[in-house]
Amino acid sequence: MAYLSVAEVAGKWGVSVRTVRNYCAAGKIPGAFLTGKTWNVPDNAQRPKRANQKADAPQTLLDILRAEKDGGIKGGIYHKVQIELTYNSNHIEGSRLTHDQTRYIYETNTIGMEGGAVNVDDVVETANHFKCIDLVIEQARQPVSESFIKLLHRTLKSGTSDSRKSWFAVGEYKKLPNEVGGRETTAPEDVAKDVRQLLESYNLQKEKCFEEIIAFHVAFERIHPFQDGNGRVGRLILFKECLRNDIVPFIIDEELKMFYYRGLHEWSSEQGYLLDTCRAAQDKFKKYLDYFRIAYRNDEE
Repeated sequence: MAYLSVAEVAGKWGVSVRTVRNYCAAGKIPGAFLTGKTWNVPDNAQRPKRANQKADAPQTLLDILRAEKDGGIKGGIYHKVQIELTYNSNHIEGSRLTHDQTRYIYETNTIGMEGGAVNVDDVVETANHFKCIDLVIEQARQPVSESFIKLLHRTLKSGTSDSRKSWFAVGEYKKLPNEVGGRETTAPEDVAKDVRQLLESYNLQKEKCFEEIIAFHVAFERIHPFQDGNGRVGRLILFKECLRNDIVPFIIDEELKMFYYRGLHEWSSEQGYLLDTCRAAQDKFKKYLDYFRIAYRNDEE
Protein backbone atom coordinates (compact mmCIF):
# COMPACT_ATOMS: atom_id res chain seq x y z
CA MET A 1 0.00 0.00 0.00
CA ALA A 2 1.16 3.53 -0.78
CA TYR A 3 1.29 6.16 1.95
CA LEU A 4 1.10 9.94 1.95
CA SER A 5 2.55 12.57 4.26
CA VAL A 6 0.34 14.69 6.49
CA ALA A 7 0.98 17.71 4.24
CA GLU A 8 -0.03 15.77 1.12
CA VAL A 9 -3.24 14.57 2.77
CA ALA A 10 -4.02 18.11 3.97
CA GLY A 11 -3.76 19.40 0.40
CA LYS A 12 -5.84 16.52 -0.92
CA TRP A 13 -8.63 17.04 1.60
CA GLY A 14 -8.45 20.84 1.70
CA VAL A 15 -7.80 21.02 5.44
CA SER A 16 -4.91 22.19 7.61
CA VAL A 17 -1.89 20.03 8.45
CA ARG A 18 -2.84 20.28 12.13
CA THR A 19 -6.29 18.84 11.41
CA VAL A 20 -4.80 15.77 9.71
CA ARG A 21 -2.37 15.25 12.60
CA ASN A 22 -5.26 15.45 15.05
CA TYR A 23 -7.22 12.87 13.04
CA CYS A 24 -4.21 10.55 13.14
CA ALA A 25 -3.57 11.02 16.86
CA ALA A 26 -7.24 10.37 17.64
CA GLY A 27 -7.22 7.13 15.65
CA LYS A 28 -9.77 8.45 13.15
CA ILE A 29 -7.77 7.41 10.06
CA PRO A 30 -7.57 3.59 9.79
CA GLY A 31 -4.12 2.36 8.82
CA ALA A 32 -2.24 5.54 9.74
CA PHE A 33 0.94 4.95 11.74
CA LEU A 34 3.96 6.80 13.06
CA THR A 35 7.54 6.41 11.88
CA GLY A 36 9.48 8.33 14.49
CA LYS A 37 7.56 11.59 14.63
CA THR A 38 6.14 11.34 11.10
CA TRP A 39 2.64 10.11 10.32
CA ASN A 40 2.12 7.82 7.35
CA VAL A 41 -1.41 7.92 5.94
CA PRO A 42 -2.81 5.38 3.45
CA ASP A 43 -3.31 7.05 0.09
CA ASN A 44 -6.90 5.74 -0.09
CA ALA A 45 -7.87 7.03 3.35
CA GLN A 46 -11.13 8.95 3.59
CA ARG A 47 -11.53 12.15 5.53
CA PRO A 48 -13.35 11.43 8.83
CA LYS A 49 -16.79 12.95 9.32
CA ARG A 50 -17.25 15.32 12.25
CA ALA A 51 -19.73 14.10 14.83
CA ASN A 52 -22.04 17.06 14.24
CA GLN A 53 -21.66 17.03 10.49
CA LYS A 54 -23.86 14.95 8.19
CA ALA A 55 -21.70 15.58 5.16
CA ASP A 56 -18.56 17.53 4.38
CA ALA A 57 -19.20 21.15 3.49
CA PRO A 58 -18.21 22.02 -0.09
CA GLN A 59 -14.61 23.19 -0.32
CA THR A 60 -14.21 26.57 -1.98
CA LEU A 61 -11.24 27.51 -4.10
CA LEU A 62 -10.06 29.77 -1.27
CA ASP A 63 -10.17 26.84 1.20
CA ILE A 64 -8.05 24.75 -1.13
CA LEU A 65 -5.57 27.55 -1.85
CA ARG A 66 -5.09 28.09 1.87
CA ALA A 67 -4.64 24.39 2.57
CA GLU A 68 -2.09 23.94 -0.24
CA LYS A 69 -0.24 27.10 0.79
CA ASP A 70 -0.05 26.08 4.46
CA GLY A 71 0.87 22.51 3.58
CA GLY A 72 3.58 23.47 1.08
CA ILE A 73 1.87 21.40 -1.61
CA LYS A 74 3.59 21.45 -4.99
CA GLY A 75 1.93 20.95 -8.34
CA GLY A 76 -1.59 21.94 -7.26
CA ILE A 77 -3.82 24.92 -7.94
CA TYR A 78 -1.90 27.14 -5.48
CA HIS A 79 1.33 26.40 -7.35
CA LYS A 80 -0.45 27.10 -10.65
CA VAL A 81 -1.89 30.42 -9.49
CA GLN A 82 1.45 31.64 -8.17
CA ILE A 83 3.17 31.11 -11.51
CA GLU A 84 0.37 32.08 -13.91
CA LEU A 85 -0.85 35.19 -12.10
CA THR A 86 2.66 36.44 -11.40
CA TYR A 87 4.00 35.84 -14.90
CA ASN A 88 1.03 37.30 -16.74
CA SER A 89 0.43 40.32 -14.51
CA ASN A 90 4.12 41.27 -14.64
CA HIS A 91 4.45 40.46 -18.34
CA ILE A 92 1.69 42.77 -19.52
CA GLU A 93 3.38 45.56 -17.53
CA GLY A 94 6.66 45.06 -19.41
CA SER A 95 8.58 42.38 -17.49
CA ARG A 96 10.93 40.52 -19.81
CA LEU A 97 11.13 37.35 -17.75
CA THR A 98 9.83 34.28 -19.56
CA HIS A 99 7.20 31.95 -18.20
CA ASP A 100 9.88 29.31 -17.58
CA GLN A 101 12.06 31.81 -15.71
CA THR A 102 9.10 32.82 -13.55
CA ARG A 103 8.37 29.18 -12.77
CA TYR A 104 12.04 28.53 -12.02
CA ILE A 105 12.22 31.44 -9.57
CA TYR A 106 9.13 30.17 -7.76
CA GLU A 107 10.20 26.55 -7.62
CA THR A 108 13.91 26.97 -6.87
CA ASN A 109 14.30 30.54 -5.57
CA THR A 110 17.05 30.99 -8.17
CA ILE A 111 17.17 32.43 -11.67
CA GLY A 112 18.61 30.79 -14.78
CA MET A 113 20.73 33.05 -16.99
CA GLU A 114 20.25 31.27 -20.32
CA GLY A 115 19.34 33.63 -23.13
CA GLY A 116 21.24 36.66 -21.83
CA ALA A 117 21.08 39.08 -18.94
CA VAL A 118 17.92 39.70 -16.97
CA ASN A 119 16.64 42.88 -15.38
CA VAL A 120 17.14 42.81 -11.61
CA ASP A 121 13.85 44.64 -10.99
CA ASP A 122 11.99 41.98 -12.99
CA VAL A 123 13.41 39.29 -10.71
CA VAL A 124 12.75 41.23 -7.49
CA GLU A 125 9.20 42.11 -8.47
CA THR A 126 8.52 38.51 -9.45
CA ALA A 127 9.61 37.25 -6.03
CA ASN A 128 7.65 40.05 -4.40
CA HIS A 129 4.52 39.21 -6.39
CA PHE A 130 4.61 35.66 -5.01
CA LYS A 131 4.44 37.21 -1.52
CA CYS A 132 1.56 39.45 -2.60
CA ILE A 133 -0.46 36.42 -3.69
CA ASP A 134 0.08 34.89 -0.25
CA LEU A 135 -1.22 38.10 1.31
CA VAL A 136 -4.29 37.96 -0.93
CA ILE A 137 -5.01 34.37 0.13
CA GLU A 138 -4.40 35.08 3.81
CA GLN A 139 -6.62 38.17 3.91
CA ALA A 140 -9.16 37.25 1.25
CA ARG A 141 -12.11 37.21 3.66
CA GLN A 142 -11.40 40.73 4.93
CA PRO A 143 -12.95 43.82 3.29
CA VAL A 144 -10.65 45.82 1.03
CA SER A 145 -8.96 48.49 3.13
CA GLU A 146 -6.57 51.35 2.56
CA SER A 147 -3.94 49.66 4.72
CA PHE A 148 -4.19 46.43 2.70
CA ILE A 149 -3.87 48.28 -0.61
CA LYS A 150 -0.73 50.03 0.66
CA LEU A 151 0.63 46.73 2.02
CA LEU A 152 0.33 45.12 -1.41
CA HIS A 153 2.19 48.01 -3.01
CA ARG A 154 4.91 48.04 -0.36
CA THR A 155 5.39 44.28 -0.75
CA LEU A 156 5.47 44.47 -4.55
CA LYS A 157 7.94 47.36 -4.86
CA SER A 158 10.27 46.73 -1.89
CA GLY A 159 13.90 46.26 -2.90
CA THR A 160 13.41 47.59 -6.45
CA SER A 161 15.32 50.45 -8.03
CA ASP A 162 12.16 52.55 -7.67
CA SER A 163 12.32 52.15 -3.91
CA ARG A 164 15.65 54.01 -3.89
CA LYS A 165 14.27 57.08 -5.68
CA SER A 166 13.52 60.06 -3.45
CA TRP A 167 10.28 60.87 -5.28
CA PHE A 168 8.94 57.31 -5.31
CA ALA A 169 6.87 56.46 -2.24
CA VAL A 170 6.84 52.69 -1.72
CA GLY A 171 3.63 51.70 0.06
CA GLU A 172 2.39 55.30 -0.03
CA TYR A 173 0.40 57.30 -2.53
CA LYS A 174 2.06 59.06 -5.47
CA LYS A 175 3.81 62.38 -5.11
CA LEU A 176 3.78 63.29 -8.81
CA PRO A 177 0.89 63.38 -11.32
CA ASN A 178 0.69 60.48 -13.75
CA GLU A 179 -1.37 59.29 -16.72
CA VAL A 180 -2.58 55.87 -17.79
CA GLY A 181 -3.25 55.16 -21.46
CA GLY A 182 -3.24 58.89 -22.20
CA ARG A 183 -5.97 59.48 -19.61
CA GLU A 184 -5.50 61.88 -16.69
CA THR A 185 -5.70 60.31 -13.23
CA THR A 186 -6.45 61.66 -9.78
CA ALA A 187 -4.11 64.44 -8.66
CA PRO A 188 -1.68 63.41 -5.89
CA GLU A 189 -3.29 65.72 -3.33
CA ASP A 190 -6.73 64.13 -3.96
CA VAL A 191 -5.72 60.47 -3.98
CA ALA A 192 -6.32 59.72 -0.29
CA LYS A 193 -9.78 61.31 -0.38
CA ASP A 194 -10.79 59.52 -3.59
CA VAL A 195 -9.55 56.12 -2.39
CA ARG A 196 -11.42 56.46 0.90
CA GLN A 197 -14.62 57.48 -0.88
CA LEU A 198 -14.27 54.52 -3.25
CA LEU A 199 -13.75 52.07 -0.38
CA GLU A 200 -16.58 53.54 1.67
CA SER A 201 -19.00 53.12 -1.23
CA TYR A 202 -17.72 49.67 -2.22
CA ASN A 203 -17.79 48.26 1.32
CA LEU A 204 -21.37 49.31 2.06
CA GLN A 205 -22.50 45.78 1.18
CA LYS A 206 -20.50 42.70 2.11
CA GLU A 207 -21.41 40.48 -0.84
CA LYS A 208 -20.43 41.56 -4.34
CA CYS A 209 -21.37 40.38 -7.79
CA PHE A 210 -18.98 40.04 -10.70
CA GLU A 211 -19.98 43.37 -12.26
CA GLU A 212 -19.47 45.28 -9.00
CA ILE A 213 -15.96 43.88 -8.60
CA ILE A 214 -15.03 44.90 -12.14
CA ALA A 215 -16.50 48.38 -11.60
CA PHE A 216 -14.35 48.77 -8.48
CA HIS A 217 -11.28 47.78 -10.49
CA VAL A 218 -12.00 50.40 -13.14
CA ALA A 219 -12.47 53.11 -10.49
CA PHE A 220 -9.24 52.10 -8.75
CA GLU A 221 -7.24 52.19 -11.97
CA ARG A 222 -8.64 55.61 -12.87
CA ILE A 223 -7.50 56.97 -9.50
CA HIS A 224 -4.09 55.34 -10.13
CA PRO A 225 -3.01 56.01 -6.55
CA PHE A 226 0.63 54.93 -6.79
CA GLN A 227 3.52 56.17 -8.90
CA ASP A 228 3.90 52.70 -10.43
CA GLY A 229 2.50 49.22 -9.84
CA ASN A 230 -1.17 50.23 -9.99
CA GLY A 231 -2.15 47.59 -12.54
CA ARG A 232 -0.63 44.72 -10.61
CA VAL A 233 -2.02 45.89 -7.28
CA GLY A 234 -5.42 46.37 -8.90
CA ARG A 235 -5.43 42.88 -10.41
CA LEU A 236 -4.37 41.36 -7.09
CA ILE A 237 -7.36 43.06 -5.47
CA LEU A 238 -9.55 41.72 -8.30
CA PHE A 239 -8.36 38.20 -7.57
CA LYS A 240 -8.90 38.66 -3.82
CA GLU A 241 -12.44 39.95 -4.23
CA CYS A 242 -13.39 37.06 -6.50
CA LEU A 243 -12.12 34.65 -3.85
CA ARG A 244 -13.98 36.50 -1.09
CA ASN A 245 -17.26 36.29 -2.99
CA ASP A 246 -16.79 32.71 -4.22
CA ILE A 247 -16.62 33.91 -7.82
CA VAL A 248 -14.28 32.23 -10.29
CA PRO A 249 -11.21 34.50 -10.48
CA PHE A 250 -9.32 35.22 -13.65
CA ILE A 251 -5.91 36.14 -15.03
CA ILE A 252 -5.39 38.66 -17.83
CA ASP A 253 -2.80 37.17 -20.19
CA GLU A 254 -0.98 38.47 -23.26
CA GLU A 255 -3.77 37.31 -25.56
CA LEU A 256 -6.35 39.38 -23.66
CA LYS A 257 -4.12 42.34 -22.76
CA MET A 258 -5.21 44.77 -25.46
CA PHE A 259 -8.88 43.87 -25.00
CA TYR A 260 -8.46 44.46 -21.26
CA TYR A 261 -6.86 47.88 -21.74
CA ARG A 262 -9.48 48.86 -24.31
CA GLY A 263 -12.20 47.76 -21.91
CA LEU A 264 -10.78 49.92 -19.13
CA HIS A 265 -10.58 52.90 -21.49
CA GLU A 266 -14.11 52.52 -22.86
CA TRP A 267 -15.86 51.57 -19.60
CA SER A 268 -17.80 54.82 -19.35
CA SER A 269 -19.46 54.31 -22.73
CA GLU A 270 -19.49 50.51 -23.05
CA GLN A 271 -19.12 48.30 -19.97
CA GLY A 272 -19.74 45.07 -21.84
CA TYR A 273 -16.36 45.17 -23.56
CA LEU A 274 -14.38 44.79 -20.33
CA LEU A 275 -16.94 42.44 -18.76
CA ASP A 276 -16.76 40.10 -21.75
CA THR A 277 -12.95 40.19 -21.69
CA CYS A 278 -12.90 39.26 -18.01
CA ARG A 279 -15.44 36.48 -18.59
CA ALA A 280 -13.23 35.10 -21.35
CA ALA A 281 -10.36 35.07 -18.83
CA GLN A 282 -12.69 33.33 -16.36
CA ASP A 283 -13.33 30.58 -18.90
CA LYS A 284 -9.59 29.96 -19.10
CA PHE A 285 -9.34 29.77 -15.31
CA LYS A 286 -12.25 27.31 -15.18
CA LYS A 287 -10.11 24.92 -17.22
CA TYR A 288 -7.55 24.97 -14.38
CA LEU A 289 -10.31 24.24 -11.88
CA ASP A 290 -11.67 21.41 -14.03
CA TYR A 291 -8.21 19.88 -14.30
CA PHE A 292 -7.67 19.97 -10.54
CA ARG A 293 -11.27 18.78 -9.96
CA ILE A 294 -12.26 21.83 -7.98
CA ALA A 295 -15.96 22.66 -7.94
CA TYR A 296 -17.08 26.21 -8.69
CA ARG A 297 -20.22 28.24 -9.08
CA ASN A 298 -21.18 28.69 -12.70
CA ASP A 299 -23.59 31.57 -12.30
CA GLU A 300 -21.41 34.63 -12.86
CA GLU A 301 -23.03 35.34 -16.17
